[in-house]
Amino acid sequence: MGVSEVQSALAEEGYVAGGRLSMALHLANTLGRPLLLEGPAGVGKTEVAKAMAAIHDTKLIRLQCYEGLDASHAIYEWNYQRQLLAIRASEAQGGTSEAALFSEDYLLKRPLLEAIRQDQPPVLLIDEIDRADEEFEAYLLEILSDFQITIPEMGTITAASRPMVILTANGTRELSDALRRRCLYAYVDYPDRETELAILRARMPAVEGLLARQIVGVVQALRREELEKSPGIAEMLDWAAALSGLGVNDIAQSPEAVQSTLVCLLKTAADYDAAPREVMDRLIGKVA
Repeated sequence: MGVSEVQSALAEEGYVAGGRLSMALHLANTLGRPLLLEGPAGVGKTEVAKAMAAIHDTKLIRLQCYEGLDASHAIYEWNYQRQLLAIRASEAQGGTSEAALFSEDYLLKRPLLEAIRQDQPPVLLIDEIDRADEEFEAYLLEILSDFQITIPEMGTITAASRPMVILTANGTRELSDALRRRCLYAYVDYPDRETELAILRARMPAVEGLLARQIVGVVQALRREELEKSPGIAEMLDWAAALSGLGVNDIAQSPEAVQSTLVCLLKTAADYDAAPREVMDRLIGKVA
């Protein structure tokens, strides 16, 4: 699948991608390399993985990263309860060997191990890797380099199929050079006006032209305001659904609806204070 085919396939799944991102996805798939997507929250990085899984008609396996994430939650752990039951059940028969207890029957596969044990190559999404501790990155290096996992009690498990790996980061902390070297890289920023309008039309074709242009114009203007959390694409789509559901055709004629539906766009009390009626009227006036 070439670059243009990737771009077209993404569009069919409702994801509008630029040439640079399409090229990065094409190369990641062709070279079998992990792809690190970096950018502000809400620009659609996670949706890329979902769209690629749909395109390839394969399983999406997601590891949501967080502070304190460790190997037992990300890679594997032993089913100690089953092991204990097996020991008790076999006591009358002379006991169970350690080798039998540390086998596939008692192994709990977490996302990383599950991903390399699939017969059909899945899409492995390692979401918000920058929220995990620096120590956790070391666990990833073996997987991202050789697509294998070493389990001390069992040895090295090599991938049955090579997953397509997509990592996302929001800039919470700086990632290590070792991790970056193992990945291809693309920065995903907020879309320009025409691209965001295309996204809205692809996801919500029922929204009329004037309203669609006004929604995108206001959201893009809001991102230039001094907000704590700028509205992302998902918030823009939520706002469009809310306004359309209320029967709004022209936001310039529906200021009350605009203010009441800001719950879709603004996520903090400070941002509400920064977008009173007069500010929204000013922004709407620029795009109406």
